[in-house]
Amino acid sequence: MTGGAPAATGTGVVPGAVGLGPGAADTAAASVGVAAQPEPIAPAPLPPRVEEPGPTRSVPDAAPRPVPVDAASSSDPASDPASDPASDPVSGAGLVAEEDEDAPRRPSWYRRLAASRVPVTGWWVLVLGALGCLVATVVPVGPAWLGTLGSLVMTSAYSWALAARTGGRPLVFGTLAALIGGATWWLDEPVLRNGAAVMTAVVAALLGVLVTVPAKSVLDAAREAAIALLVATVGSFAVVGWGPGLSVPRFDYLVLGLSLVGALVLVRGLAAGLHGLGRRGLVAVVSGSVVLVVGVAYAEALRRYGPGAMVSDLLDAVRWTRLHLGAFPRPLETILGVPALAWGCHMRARRRQGWWMCAFGVAATAPVAGALAHARVSLSEAGLSTLYGLVVGLVIGFLVIRLDLALTGPKGGRGSRRAEEAAAVRPEPRRTRPLR
Repeated sequence: MTGGAPAATGTGVVPGAVGLGPGAADTAAASVGVAAQPEPIAPAPLPPRVEEPGPTRSVPDAAPRPVPVDAASSSDPASDPASDPASDPVSGAGLVAEEDEDAPRRPSWYRRLAASRVPVTGWWVLVLGALGCLVATVVPVGPAWLGTLGSLVMTSAYSWALAARTGGRPLVFGTLAALIGGATWWLDEPVLRNGAAVMTAVVAALLGVLVTVPAKSVLDAAREAAIALLVATVGSFAVVGWGPGLSVPRFDYLVLGLSLVGALVLVRGLAAGLHGLGRRGLVAVVSGSVVLVVGVAYAEALRRYGPGAMVSDLLDAVRWTRLHLGAFPRPLETILGVPALAWGCHMRARRRQGWWMCAFGVAATAPVAGALAHARVSLSEAGLSTLYGLVVGLVIGFLVIRLDLALTGPKGGRGSRRAEEAAAVRPEPRRTRPLR
């Protein structure tokens, strides 16, 4: 064997002994002896795994790990192109979305306009301008087409306000009412004019009821009833501006029926449906329905078959009142409509059931909205009849409210009543805001 052959041992060939000198061979042999009982050696770290390039993906599998940087030595992210969201189209889109969600959303031009006072101010300008045209026609002053123009503007403004108050689309319904009114004016057909007059009276009657707000006290309830009748009175000028040719009883029944149906449909959503009626609301609805049906049926019987002996005496009293006081209050408005409005607004400050009572307020606003359509009734007589009905109806409403408080309210004197009024804090939107 030559000197370069590997030295054989019991355990195998000693690596690294080839080509070494005698001293190195001894060192290697000593190392072999030590290797007989080796110590645990930590494995060498594996080389980093290099993934083969695969198909291109639109979104990476995992986001890159953030590198910890000392806060003192951190640089501005805007100066680092790698940290700019715009440099990475995928991750940049997500960051932009987060910024849009966190940033306050600016309302659109329509919402900004609706939240401002411009719509209310514009509505008042339209209503007052239309009212001026209608009063000029009633006097009469000016050209004849002023009445139709005023009715067109008033009907559109009232339809817009009713849709806005009920949480609908005022722009859509106001424009639709304007288009219908314009077509009626252009075609000038009696049927269309009668339909426009009925539609205007119904919208005015409903708006008069829905424009009210809750009333804590009896005086507040009287104010709300007066506002409802005032809205209906302004609408009556638009009704007469259309020049309806319907018979008076048919016109009154049609306006009253449509107004009552519309009020019940709208109130059902405002009063939490039929399940929110309760015992008190059920009694009020049944009582109001009975009074309404009996009153209408009795008036129709008198019109067809004539009065009896007792009714003749009542008619004599009506004639005396008209002769000396200038007018006589409308029975349905006085007995049912105004008391229902006063009681309903008073209850709405305490319970949502008050809306069901307010629905029967159309028994007051519907006759007032169609009052000027009666050819034989003068302007002064129509106004005085509305005023007398309001006063007498408020007296009846005051008695009903006191009876309600005596049965269901706290017991005690004036201090208890004041405490009850202070506790009546059921919130509702203000008069110029949607109810839902």
